[in-house]
Amino acid sequence: MNFEVEVRIELKPGVIDAEGETIRKSLKLLGYPVNDVKSLKVYVIGVNADSKKDAEEKIADACRRLLANPVIQNYSVKVKNARIIPENSRKRL
Repeated sequence: MNFEVEVRIELKPGVIDAEGETIRKSLKLLGYPVNDVKSLKVYVIGVNADSKKDAEEKIADACRRLLANPVIQNYSVKVKNARIIPENSRKRL
C-alpha cells in the first residue's frame, strides 16, 4: 500500500533560529505585532509499505539518515492515510 507520511523537522530548544528571527524582525518592521517566529520544515512523503507501522519506521529511518540533523533538530513522523493506487495509474520513470 502507498501511505502518505508527514514529517516535521524543527530546531531543538536552545538552538538559535536565525531564519525565524529574521522573519520576526521583518514582520515587526512592516508593522505586524508578532512576538515570536519559529521556522520548520514539513515534508509530505508517499511511501510504499506493508502497514502503517512499517511506513512510519521507514520514514523515521530516512529522518535519522538524511532528513534531520540529530545534533540540532528534532523530527516527528505522522502517517496521514493509506492510498491504494491502481497499478495502471502509477507513473513510470
